[in-house]
Amino acid sequence: MDFSLNQEQQAIAEAVGKIISGFDESYWLERDRTGEFPHDFHMAMAEGGWLGIAMPEAHGGAGLGLTEAAIMMRTIADSPGAMAACSAIHMNIFGPHAIVVFGTEEQKQRWLPPLIAGETKACFAVTEPDAGLDTTNIRTRAEKDGNGYVINGRKIWTSTAQVADKIVLLARTTPREDCAKPTDGMSLFYADLDRGAVEVREIEKMGRKAVDSNELFIDGLKVSGEDMIGEEGKGFACLLHSLNPERVLVAAEAIGIGQQALGRAVQYAKERVVFGRPIGQNQAIQHPLAESWSELEAAWLLTLKAASLYDQEAPSGPFANAAKYYASEIAFKACERALMAHGGMGYAKEFHVERLFREVLITRIAPVSRELILSHIAEKVLGLPKSY
Repeated sequence: MDFSLNQEQQAIAEAVGKIISGFDESYWLERDRTGEFPHDFHMAMAEGGWLGIAMPEAHGGAGLGLTEAAIMMRTIADSPGAMAACSAIHMNIFGPHAIVVFGTEEQKQRWLPPLIAGETKACFAVTEPDAGLDTTNIRTRAEKDGNGYVINGRKIWTSTAQVADKIVLLARTTPREDCAKPTDGMSLFYADLDRGAVEVREIEKMGRKAVDSNELFIDGLKVSGEDMIGEEGKGFACLLHSLNPERVLVAAEAIGIGQQALGRAVQYAKERVVFGRPIGQNQAIQHPLAESWSELEAAWLLTLKAASLYDQEAPSGPFANAAKYYASEIAFKACERALMAHGGMGYAKEFHVERLFREVLITRIAPVSRELILSHIAEKVLGLPKSY
């Protein structure tokens, strides 16, 4: 069993590494201060052909798998851009997957090439203020109107809506009480983000300032019937095809951030001299960093297994969830240790580890909480009674 990257996968990491090397620490520190979206980074990735890494070659993509996408995202995360850089393109990697799987040929031709070329940006609107992770309780409604629909409702934590042209939107087309199963009656749309019908209100947050998060107030958004992905009422099933890939990518991103933080801590520990010796000579510094190295490597193997299962079209849900859980916990610990290894300077923005510490927290919270992942594994893998 070979755990090393093959020649093509190594080439992906190297090529992506060359692009991100053009965006240094000062670039991302400035984006963290101002909140300006990294449009030039997004376009550089598009020009390199990387926004379509997992999309079909027939529509301008690279036709590669989730494994290659995870390698790319870990490489980006292990750079000064960290989560801000990842989030600037994250939606392109997992969000359109429902289109790839369930879209008609006409829809793929119409929607995918502009996304891959970086000509359009999309946001992903599923979560609602009163539903959270209980997606079956969403209240946003899509009412039939001739050959199309009129949508009203609210969404929250919709990333990149400030700069997006398009929106992937989940709405109820049939009330939950009229459905045989709670997961029925929801439909998935890919539509123009009409700002005359959608108020986009940014949420000030702890980290990743350069990539916006928003609350959406949808009032009479008109959507063509041709903009529905898959069958009416089957949107939740379509959505599921994006969830496992997203968990794997978030795991890869967390690992990359953790590895970057670890690298910064190691370098600082070599250079910082206290009481006549580098602090890295002290086992109290060495041992936590060595432990984090081991844990991050283990998390990466788990993430690669989840990605490999998905690419083989084998059941991957438990491993995708486990990878997201373990990687985010281990990466958080690595960032905390890196900050503490810097001592007081870890609190200073110029050393960047405080930003990594803030940004890695996202991976513990989204797109699913660690508690819900553990409940899922307990029920689906261990066969324990459902707890919620």
